[in-house]
Amino acid sequence: MTTPSDPSLSVITSERRQLINLAYRLLGSLAEAEDVVQETYARWYAMSPQEQEAIDTPGAWLTTVASRICLDLLGSARARRERYVGEWIPEPLPERTEWANGRPSDPADRVTLDESINMAFLVMLESMTPAQRVAFILHDVFRYSFAEVAEIVGRTPAACRQLASSARRRIRAAQAPAAPTAQRADIVRNFKEAWEAKDIDALIGLLDPDATGIADGGGLVSAVARPIEGGERLARALVAIAGIAPDLTFLERSVNGQPGLVVQQDGGTVVVMAFDVAGDRIKRIWSVLNPEKLRPWTTA
Repeated sequence: MTTPSDPSLSVITSERRQLINLAYRLLGSLAEAEDVVQETYARWYAMSPQEQEAIDTPGAWLTTVASRICLDLLGSARARRERYVGEWIPEPLPERTEWANGRPSDPADRVTLDESINMAFLVMLESMTPAQRVAFILHDVFRYSFAEVAEIVGRTPAACRQLASSARRRIRAAQAPAAPTAQRADIVRNFKEAWEAKDIDALIGLLDPDATGIADGGGLVSAVARPIEGGERLARALVAIAGIAPDLTFLERSVNGQPGLVVQQDGGTVVVMAFDVAGDRIKRIWSVLNPEKLRPWTTA
């Protein structure tokens, strides 16, 4: 068993950030990512010192094990999603400077925010097969060679190249040209002000005519069970919500590295909203109400 004085311990634990980043992108769940990393380390420490010493690159071993655990979880994810109450949205993450109490907590503070973690990207990953998702994330995001990916997913390098290529095509086909961050922030701010004012016409003007609103309550809190489709329908639903709960506070916050909103009631976070903005209109709104997914946003 490795002891705290063993210099190899720091080498092993230094891989934690990489593993959390990988598992969160693969699973879209911070809680599941943490479980994967704990299981990965449990398997490492279950080995004898001799077995550990026989591994030339512990970091690569840990990544391989974590990826395979994620692959297994993704294989059963469809069945778990079918049992999930209502719509399932990936767990939203704040900027490190925006944690509750101003204090980052492990492990979410270890997730690096970039384009591979915005909500639209994570939602698109949900439509892929487990093998596609793992091959694409390992190669395109974490820059593993296809030979290394093949060893992890149990396929040939050529097959993994094809998996990543098909995933890449799906993402390109689904992604609209990204609006500049400042423009997205302005649109979200205008949306917030229109919502606060219960201005239906202003909201309709900010929403794409085919805009979709999706809410995730997880069966733990009240939420719209199915997506609301159509900009006007969505605007009227938002105004109705504001009318039912007039004591809501709307805050502009970064959600998964993009301009978003946090809705608070009685000082506590009740909704985190992410937006997909194309041009000067909002195409999709993802609203996470499930309190289990709001841990980084709530006051301890």
